[in-house]
Amino acid sequence: MNTKILLTSFDTWLPHQQSNSSDDLLAKISQIKSLPDSLTFLRKLPVDFQEAPNLAIAQINQLQPDIIICCGMAESRQKLTIESCACCDTDMLKTAVNLEPLVADLAATEISHEAGKYVCEALYYAILKHICDDQLTTKCIFVHVPILTSENTDKIVADFLLIMHRLTTRKD
Repeated sequence: MNTKILLTSFDTWLPHQQSNSSDDLLAKISQIKSLPDSLTFLRKLPVDFQEAPNLAIAQINQLQPDIIICCGMAESRQKLTIESCACCDTDMLKTAVNLEPLVADLAATEISHEAGKYVCEALYYAILKHICDDQLTTKCIFVHVPILTSENTDKIVADFLLIMHRLTTRKD
């Protein structure tokens, strides 16, 4: 069966940013022709607390993906970080994906429990809430992407591909 995966990234939001590392990563993934899954890219979401979730949820409703991997930039982090949860005011939603085996043995990836209190977290929370409210079986994770450099890009891409593969082959 061909797994439908929705991949999202953000646009830049500060004047010094030439690009958004989340979108840089998805650009690299989109160039790989040998991936077995059906990938849909929703790239360069606006850095807007309402518009980004609205666009993503509209795409989810249209595509009905099996897996959603949202990506955002984390300029201060050195590794890919998969977020365990998202908060809105006092409410917290956790991903249904078991993250420990997802990141096991990955060189450039770790689990984070702090999604950033910005648009990334707002998007993640809105999608997790949509999945819960509509009782969807869709798996969803949020991955923060560090600035890509010549030293880390190959490791980041390799880990991201392994994460995608593990999500499509695991049954939890």
